[in-house]
Amino acid sequence: MIKDKNTEHHIQKSNILVTGASGTVGFEVLKQLLEKENYNVFVFDKKTKLSEEKLEPLAHQMVLLYGDISNPKDLESLKNIDAVIHLAAIIPPLADEHPELAQKVNTEGTQNLIHQLEKHSPNAFFMYSSSISVYGDRIENPYIEVGDALIPSEGDAYAKTKILAERSLKESKLDWTIFRLAAIMGNHKISKLMFHQPLNTALEIATPRDTARAFVNGIEKQLELSKRIFNLGGGESCRISYEHFLERSFAIFGLGKLSFPEHSFADKNFHCGFYADGDALEEIVHFRQDSLEDYFKMEAEKVSVVKKAAASIFKVPIKWYLLKQSEPYHVYKENDQKAMAHYFN
Repeated sequence: MIKDKNTEHHIQKSNILVTGASGTVGFEVLKQLLEKENYNVFVFDKKTKLSEEKLEPLAHQMVLLYGDISNPKDLESLKNIDAVIHLAAIIPPLADEHPELAQKVNTEGTQNLIHQLEKHSPNAFFMYSSSISVYGDRIENPYIEVGDALIPSEGDAYAKTKILAERSLKESKLDWTIFRLAAIMGNHKISKLMFHQPLNTALEIATPRDTARAFVNGIEKQLELSKRIFNLGGGESCRISYEHFLERSFAIFGLGKLSFPEHSFADKNFHCGFYADGDALEEIVHFRQDSLEDYFKMEAEKVSVVKKAAASIFKVPIKWYLLKQSEPYHVYKENDQKAMAHYFN
């Protein structure tokens, strides 16, 4: 029981833990939680320049704990937690470049957190952020349901860490729910992964703020979510082909047409698709407010007239620079048969 500063009444507040609060979705979760009056918010994050810049200004509104989730000792102060929104993870491309690190943080880190909660917060409700990548390549069969086989694409270390973490959670003594996130678009950085995704990929997005709303609203829906897995996506209004998504994005940034040589983009071995059963989560937690058009509008608002004009002037060298990041194109040009078999049909 804690005392409300504004009254003489004693009120019961739930202790909510967020891991990875400095990430794109995590920071949205944090902002939404801090708007609620009935939660004590605890944040566990790795201390970096970015996390300090984002979290320190809000430190007076929460309990901020820095540490490494892969080190069990760093978690020992986490006690009496009522619910956890676990978002901390090493994501691609870093996860694919350093699979051992991804395993250490994503799988072993999750296991460490589970064990700490089992000991000191056995009644905690564990909300886990998984990924659409666990379903693997769905070019041929783009409509995805929770019960589908988990067959990660070849070389997808990130997906494997998520599958193992899911298994650990399901085998734990805690109450839990798992949200398998679709393509979360917002503050998205262009990287070499852009070319790993086939242009004919069926793409369903969700915005970070909608995704965060699903987790935050889910805290009060434990009974309906308990011991269940859900696909989290924006729904029909957030669906597009990857090619059209890139075309619209390039237009917004002033980069003109999507003019890359043949074999710049892979044909296979990625992930994404449309969530055929995604409405199940929406019916419980009512998180969807943004459409694909809202996303593009938000992105357009971030691009100043000056930046767009500059990108338009320098679009040829910019696209040349981007093409240099394309691993499929490089292996094709080098006629590397083994690598080509990974990217191309």
